[in-house]
Parts: sequence; C-alpha cells; structure tokens
Amino acid sequence: MVENQLILTTEKSDKTLNILPIIIVIIALLALSSTAILIKIALREMSATATFFNRLWIATIIFGLWSGINQARTHIKDDEPVEPVLPQHPYPIKEIAFLIAVGLVHVLGRLSWTWALTQTGAANANALGSLNPLFTTLGGWLFFNQIFGRKFIIGLILAIIGAIAVGFEDLLRSNNNFTGDAVALISSIFYAANFLLIEQIRNKFSIITILLWRCLIATSLMVPVVLIFEKQPLPVSLSGWLVVFALAAICESLGHGLIVYSLKTFSSGFISLLLLLNPVIVAILAWILFSENLSIFNLLGLALIVGGIYLAISNKESIKSSVNPPIQSLQKSES
Repeated sequence: MVENQLILTTEKSDKTLNILPIIIVIIALLALSSTAILIKIALREMSATATFFNRLWIATIIFGLWSGINQARTHIKDDEPVEPVLPQHPYPIKEIAFLIAVGLVHVLGRLSWTWALTQTGAANANALGSLNPLFTTLGGWLFFNQIFGRKFIIGLILAIIGAIAVGFEDLLRSNNNFTGDAVALISSIFYAANFLLIEQIRNKFSIITILLWRCLIATSLMVPVVLIFEKQPLPVSLSGWLVVFALAAICESLGHGLIVYSLKTFSSGFISLLLLLNPVIVAILAWILFSENLSIFNLLGLALIVGGIYLAISNKESIKSSVNPPIQSLQKSES
C-alpha cells in the first residue's frame, strides 16, 4: 500500500516537472508578445533607440533590486551562502568572457534590428528575423556539439516557412533594400548568438547574475550612442514613462527572465523555435481585440508554425539543454 502511494506521488511529481517548464515558456511568450504594441506606443514620444535605452536601464535597476532582496533574505535565513552578483576569480576567464559577450550581442542585435527597420520594410525585417531559430540550431551544432533529430529539423523548417507566410502579403508590397535586408539578417545572427551564449553559462551563473550583467553591459554601451545621436533620450510625459517601465518590467524582466530560466530545461534551438509563436499570439489578440481580419496566408502561416513546433516537440532529445543533465520527467517521457 505504501509502495503504491509512493509510486502515485512520484508520477504526479514527474507530471508537474514535465508541465511546469512549458507553463513558464507560455508565460514568457505572453509577456514578450506585448513588446510590439508597447514599442509602437512609445514611438509616438521618442525614437526606437531611446526606447531601447530606457528599457535597459530601468530593467537593470529592477534586476539590481531583485538581487539585493534575494541576498538580504539569504542573510536573514543565514542557512546558505550568498552567490555574489559580481563574478569572482574562481570563474574561468572563458565564462567571464561569455558573460560579457552576452551583453555585447544583446546590444548589437537590438541596434542592428532597429537600424534595419529604417532601411527596409517591416515585412522583410520580420521574414529575415524568423531565421533566428535556424542560426541558433546551426550554431549549436557547429560550436557546441548539439544534436537535433530529423523531426526537429523538419519542424524547424515548417515553422520558419510559416513565420514568413504570416507576413507574405506585406512582403510582396514592400520595397527591397539589400543593405537593410543584410543588416536584418545579421541581427538574427546576433539573437542566435545571445541564446547560445546564455545556454553555455546558464549552469555557471544564476539567472539574476546573467540578466543583471546583460542589462548593465548593454546599458553602458548604449549611453554614448544615446548621448551622441538622441536629442530626447528620456520620456517627457507620464504615459511615456509608464510605457518604458512596462517594457522593462514585463518584456525585459519577466519575458526574457523566464526565457533564460527555461534554458535550464530546453535547448537554445528549441527556445528560439518556440519564440516563433509570438506572431500567432499577436494575430489572435489582434483578431479578438481589434477585429483584424486574417488572410489565407496568415492562417496558413499560423498553422505551419504550430504544426512545426508540435513536430519539434515530439523529438524529445532535441529540446533538452545541452549543458544541463536531462530532467527526470523528460527521461521518463522517452521510455
């Protein structure tokens, strides 16, 4: 009787472990899906570069406060050592370099994307940006010995085609610009590098350390850019401040924070693939809230994205993080 109860308890625990990471990713996607709407509102008052800068420095403060509260709580409990936010000497130089590189590629990816939008159509930029999972998967295979199964590759291709199909009609109407398209493609590579680097150090530093240093380094790099090129670096109205605070708290802190946390369980290639669900969520919200019509290309694209991701999920080995031991629930689901 006791053994049966233990078995049932273990099975329930395994199911919880299996479902919880997915719930976390869904919450992250919902938080990130608000980014485009919030940026569109912020652009009424300031430039995209200034919006990004304000989002970064506010998020840096949020992560700093979060780290301070965690350390204070640990000091009060006094039952375990506090992990310092500043990297200490025991960390190898390679890991410190990766941590700095995360902040660098974060800025380069956002700035190149922002600049590409001024040089080419949004449809072109979005289509090229959807290649991010391809570069993440390719980079993981080339540089970090990650292995992806056939189902994952097929699902990846279907999801990318679907993401392009969502904006196909806009793509046909846009004006081609080789320079802007090339920069948009480069920004996609920076995004992929960001995922891969975080995945490599996720097991070495805490989530808060990675996020705080990424935002701190990115903010430091953005200060001279804003001072040189921006006449109005800060919001001038209460609504402007509320929008950039929402971007920092909801999108940068909650959304990206949960994405970094998810890299403990899932591979960077799989996480980048899941982010292609953003246009699905945005399209559904626009249909519900604003009665926007969905064309046949939109519906086909959304179906391909969902189908591709479902196919990728069926390949369990491809969705695990390559730098962490597989969680027990995923091991059981394969047997």
